[in-house]
Amino acid sequence: MTTNAGQFQLTEEQLAIQEMAQRFTADNITPFAGEWDEKSHFPIDVIKQSAELGFGAIYVSEEAGGIGLGRLEAALIMEAMAYGCPATSSFISIHNMAAWMIDRFASDEIKAKYLPGLVTMEKVASYALTEPGSGSDAAGLKTSARLDGDHYVLNGTKQFISGSGFNDVYVTMVRTGDHKTKGITCLVIDKDTPGLSFGKPEKKLGWNASPTAQLIFEDARVPVANRVGPEGDGFRYAMMGLDGGRLNIGACSLGGAQRCLDEAVAYTKERQQFGQPIADFQNTQFMLADMATELEAARALLYLAAAKVTDNAPDKSRFSAMAKRLATDSGSNVVNNALQLFGGYGYLKEYPIERFWRDLRVHSILEGTNQVMRMIVGRDMLRQ
Repeated sequence: MTTNAGQFQLTEEQLAIQEMAQRFTADNITPFAGEWDEKSHFPIDVIKQSAELGFGAIYVSEEAGGIGLGRLEAALIMEAMAYGCPATSSFISIHNMAAWMIDRFASDEIKAKYLPGLVTMEKVASYALTEPGSGSDAAGLKTSARLDGDHYVLNGTKQFISGSGFNDVYVTMVRTGDHKTKGITCLVIDKDTPGLSFGKPEKKLGWNASPTAQLIFEDARVPVANRVGPEGDGFRYAMMGLDGGRLNIGACSLGGAQRCLDEAVAYTKERQQFGQPIADFQNTQFMLADMATELEAARALLYLAAAKVTDNAPDKSRFSAMAKRLATDSGSNVVNNALQLFGGYGYLKEYPIERFWRDLRVHSILEGTNQVMRMIVGRDMLRQ
C-alpha cells in the first residue's frame, strides 16, 4: 500500500512478512504469554530469538545490517506479535525505535560501535525521554548534561523506561541548553556507565511481561563521542522516532483487539444461554459486527499513516497521531466489549481477555497521550 497508488491490499511480500510474524508468535509467544504475565516474567530469550528473523532491526538500513523495511511492514509485524502478547511486541517496537535513531542520525563511529549488537539483539536498547515532571510536556525535561572536557556529566531521572535495568543501551534525551526544544541533545548511554543506576521495577496494571523502572543519573559521565548528531537536535530526533513508535503502539492495539475479537466469536458460538448459543442472539451479532467494523476502520487508517511515514509525506505526523489515537481507543473498546461478551468468565484469569484489557489500557497513554494526539492533529489543521 502506498499513499498515491490507490491500492488497498497488501503485496505478496508484505503478506509473507505478516505470515512469518504470525507463525513466530503462534509458536513462541501465544502459548506462554499468560504465564509471563502471571509471573511478571521478562521473556528476553524469546525477544532475542525474534532477531533471527530480522525483528531486531526492522527499519534499520540494510547497509547497517538491518532488513530495511518500511513502517507498514513494521506495523504488520507488531500487530502479529501483539496477537500473542502486546507487552512483548511493544518492547520490540521500543528497541527498534532506538536502533533506527542510531542508524538514521548517529555518526559512523557510533553506528559501528552499537548497531551490530543491536541488529542481532545481542544488545537490547531502550528509549529514554519521559521524566517524573515531564510526560506530555516532553520538551520540559530537566535531566542536565554539563560539558566537562570530552565527557558530559549527567544529573536527573528518567521515568517509565521500558527495559530499564535490564537493557544494555539507552538512547536518552538530555538538556544541554536553555532553549526549550533546541536545548535538548541525544546521547547513547551504556548500562555500565559510572553514575548510572536504576529504580526498582514498577508494579503495574498490565505489561507485566515487560519491566519498567526509573533511569537515574548522578554525576554520570558519558563521552561526547556518544552524542547523536549536533547538540540541540535531540528533540527533533525524539519526535521523528515517535512518529514510528506511535504507529507501532497502534498496531499492537490492533493485534491485541483482533485476538480478543477472535476469542469472542469462538466463545459466543459455544456458550449456551436460554437453550441456544449466545451467537444466535441479534444483540451478540450486532456487538461483534461493530467490533469488527471499528477494528477494520482503525487498521485502514493506521496502514495509510504507515505508508505516509515511510514516504516522508508532509502530513505524516498528523496521520501518525490520528492513527495512534483511533487504533488505541478502538482497540481498548473492542477488548472491553469482548470481555462483556464473555460475561463473568471474561473477568477470570483462566481466559486471556482480562490480560489484553489490562495490557492495552496503557497504549492510550504512552508514545504521547491520546489527548496530545488530538492537540497535534488540531494544531496541524489550524496551521493550514
